Amino acid sequence: MSVCVFAGDQLAAYGFGKDHPFNLSRYPAFWSEFQKRGLQHHNEICLCPPVMASVSELKLFHDAEYINRVQQQSMTGVGYLDYGDTPAFKGVYEAAAYVVGSVLQAMENLITQKCKQAFVPIAGLHHARRDQAAGFCVFNDCGVVIESLLKKHHLSRVAYVDIDAHHGDGVFYAFESEPRLLFADLHEDGRYLYPGTGFENESGKGKASGTKLNIPMPPAADDQMFVQQFDKVVAFLNQYEPEFIILQCGADSLDGDPITDMQYSYHAHAYATEKLLALANKYCDGRLLCLGGGGYNLSNIADAWCAVVESLIKAES
Repeated sequence: MSVCVFAGDQLAAYGFGKDHPFNLSRYPAFWSEFQKRGLQHHNEICLCPPVMASVSELKLFHDAEYINRVQQQSMTGVGYLDYGDTPAFKGVYEAAAYVVGSVLQAMENLITQKCKQAFVPIAGLHHARRDQAAGFCVFNDCGVVIESLLKKHHLSRVAYVDIDAHHGDGVFYAFESEPRLLFADLHEDGRYLYPGTGFENESGKGKASGTKLNIPMPPAADDQMFVQQFDKVVAFLNQYEPEFIILQCGADSLDGDPITDMQYSYHAHAYATEKLLALANKYCDGRLLCLGGGGYNLSNIADAWCAVVESLIKAES
């Protein structure tokens, strides 16, 4: 079995009220389609249970004071963890820690070659800062796993690729001066969409200058435009020969998402997965970690995320 897919009630628990865009319907939409396609029975798929991150693991990226604050608000379920997008709820700490722990376990499975690729559907929470939540993201699982790869596993070239409609600002600014992180992000132009960042001139600072690639896309960008621009990402990563690749494959860049303006189809996500898998096989023993990211149209979530998984297993079959 070559592809680890993390699934379970603990991941499904990360979500906010029924009227919130990031609600508890997202995971079931994916899981229902996953089963409908019979992917759970595919001989290349290994289903893995969620794992809860420890406080020490969360501290790889997050400030201790912030972690404690989440724990406290998790007991009361009162207030917001940021300025109004990310409400607390009872059990939010545990739900968010399961996201991080599952991503860390997926990474360890790749490092130890228990599988070649992995997909975690409720993950890719790329807006959270080291010291606060942001944009529906409580803990930044992307940031935690990057820190683990750099500090624990001592990798020197980790690639993070983000095709969510929103710029991965929580990752970008945390590692803006870190030359070991190769960052590439295609997103709706920040002049039109939250978080209002990720412009072409943001390419890294100091020793990391040139190791970051931001590609703002116009509203209504389609698959053809995506392919043209994504080929720049492939060329960019080929320069550096990454040792590990992370893909944040948010489905909010598909046509019909209620809070964005992009017009990709799920074919864009399949294309990105196939291209990155080819790079992973070329440079890093196939190690490609895919994280679900955003997406607020349930059919788009189901189609895009299943397309990612199917692209992984197609390559292995």
